[in-house]
Amino acid sequence: MRWVATVPESARPRRSSEEARSRVPYPGPPAYDVPPRWGFPQVAWRWPTAVPGTRTAVPVASQRLLLIARNVVTLLWALAGLVAVAGGAELWRYVLLVLSRDTALSPAVVGASDALVLSFSLLTFVMSVFAFAVTLWWLFVARTAAADEAGQQPPRQSWQVLVGILVPGLNLAMAGSILAELEHAATRQPANRRPKPSRLVLGWWAAWIVNAVLLTLTVMWRSRDGVQAQVDAVFLSALTDLSAVALALLTAEVIRRFTRLLAPMEERLVRPLQVLEVKGAPEVPRRARPKTAAR
Repeated sequence: MRWVATVPESARPRRSSEEARSRVPYPGPPAYDVPPRWGFPQVAWRWPTAVPGTRTAVPVASQRLLLIARNVVTLLWALAGLVAVAGGAELWRYVLLVLSRDTALSPAVVGASDALVLSFSLLTFVMSVFAFAVTLWWLFVARTAAADEAGQQPPRQSWQVLVGILVPGLNLAMAGSILAELEHAATRQPANRRPKPSRLVLGWWAAWIVNAVLLTLTVMWRSRDGVQAQVDAVFLSALTDLSAVALALLTAEVIRRFTRLLAPMEERLVRPLQVLEVKGAPEVPRRARPKTAAR
């Protein structure tokens, strides 16, 4: 059924006979000597900020958070895989050191172990620096998104967050507090209530402290002299890598959970709505379908 809106006769202005006779006849559609140069841009549908010639606006923090979180989680999973291989290489080197006490080792096996440890240690270091920088970027965007959602200012200034994350020793206590404050804002808790970290945040905090302590012990043991100290340093390196795997996986889970709290409309979860069933609606009168109608 097609609905057409028309003006009722009573509402139309009445014209005199002279006005009716003086009306100019319709000359037809407009004509141009040359093809017109104006019109809409020949692009597919996109947001107005992406159309050339329009005013570019900065996307809201929740939209940026979705894009950043997806990349950060991918980097953290890749980092966890690299660190796991590096930890396995350190354990292999430790086993070789134990076996070398009684028997001689093959130079090829020792060379393969050294190459594996050095290559994956270098890759892990580069990936760790890159993942740490992107994760810090996500943290600042998440703080902005949480503050915009709650209509409040962040509990800490940006320079305080940087100091609490980057300063060694201080970051052991401040990192968990900053994450707990973010969780407090993301879960829409009152601002006057003290943040109470969840089990996920407490687990991440514990993994952060254990990894930092093991890293410090590894650096200290590598600076010591003696064969036994070097062997202990290899074992501590393996433990540090294993704790780093747990820290990377917990960080990815924290980012995924907080991003869903701050920006629940993920692109992969958005699907077109489809009507499956209508309940309680009145019956619509229908005419009988002709037998000759094509199906």
